[in-house]
Amino acid sequence: MVKTLEFRDGALHLLDQRLLPGQVTFAVARTASETAAAIRSMAVRGAPAIGCAAAYGLALAALEAARSPEPDSVFEQGVRELSDARPTAVNLRWALERLSTKRTELLRQGASHDAIARALLQEADAVTREDLEACRAIGRFGKDLVPDGRGILTHCNAGGLATAGYGTALGVVRAALAAGKSCAIYADETRPWLQGARLTAWELLQDGIPVTLLPDVAAASLLASGRIGCVVVGADRIAQNGDTANKVGTYPLALAAQAAAVPFFVAAPTSTVDLRARNGADIPIEERSADEVTHLAGTRIAAEGASVFNPAFDVTPARLIAAIVTERGIARPPYEEALSRLVAGSASTP
Repeated sequence: MVKTLEFRDGALHLLDQRLLPGQVTFAVARTASETAAAIRSMAVRGAPAIGCAAAYGLALAALEAARSPEPDSVFEQGVRELSDARPTAVNLRWALERLSTKRTELLRQGASHDAIARALLQEADAVTREDLEACRAIGRFGKDLVPDGRGILTHCNAGGLATAGYGTALGVVRAALAAGKSCAIYADETRPWLQGARLTAWELLQDGIPVTLLPDVAAASLLASGRIGCVVVGADRIAQNGDTANKVGTYPLALAAQAAAVPFFVAAPTSTVDLRARNGADIPIEERSADEVTHLAGTRIAAEGASVFNPAFDVTPARLIAAIVTERGIARPPYEEALSRLVAGSASTP
């Protein structure tokens, strides 16, 4: 796999996912502001990858701060810009809080701003390394949930492109196939950004994994056909009660899976769990530009004058989710207890 993101030569290099699959090009961010712009414009996307990018963005803010006569002001401006970039993906907030806490500790110890900048860059490296390790662990736990000889359906892109590598939902797919299970992989196209068509299909094919692409509106028919053994999706934020925000279109997919008696699984690291959100109503849902719906590749396809409702995410109620797979184990209902235990660091068994 091409690396989703890499810090080198004093800058953050991001695989520009807006241009895939046609071009493999890297966007370069040298400041916190440029990192926030890359997150906002979806050059980098996927909650874990956004968290990793935000960590490096804040490390860049610390580097800027070390050269400024007002380091605290520069750093806090970086925090604000990055935190405002995408409101739903809680991994972003988690990464910013982790690095900000590290900076506060070092300031209390009397560290210089140069030393703090170096330490935050090391912390961002750790965030990225831990994300890759978490994805592989999610795959190890999740593979046992996948029925052998049946299809797996996924939505959006929750693969290596959405993480530091390997993927969450696609990590489960990769681990199941590596374990010798015979599973056909199906991917929703995922409108309006077509992450399934442009990213998931491309990523799987790069790894030599056959994939069948389908329009989002065909998912219910596919589930009803009996060919699908499970649905596996990622998450951008998971509330305390198990309600899960993911790319828009996930909720109707979960409803269709329930109607077809197909288990619906969520795969995400514990950094995606937000215990401050009691339920899905507490999760902020980003609304994006109308142009994403009215235009395709810069050409208007919708009638002039039509109003647009374009939420980037929807919330799947916990009652529709059979299990939530994390790097520390599998959570099952009741989710309040199970998720709290996993976030606290207590491993669970499948």
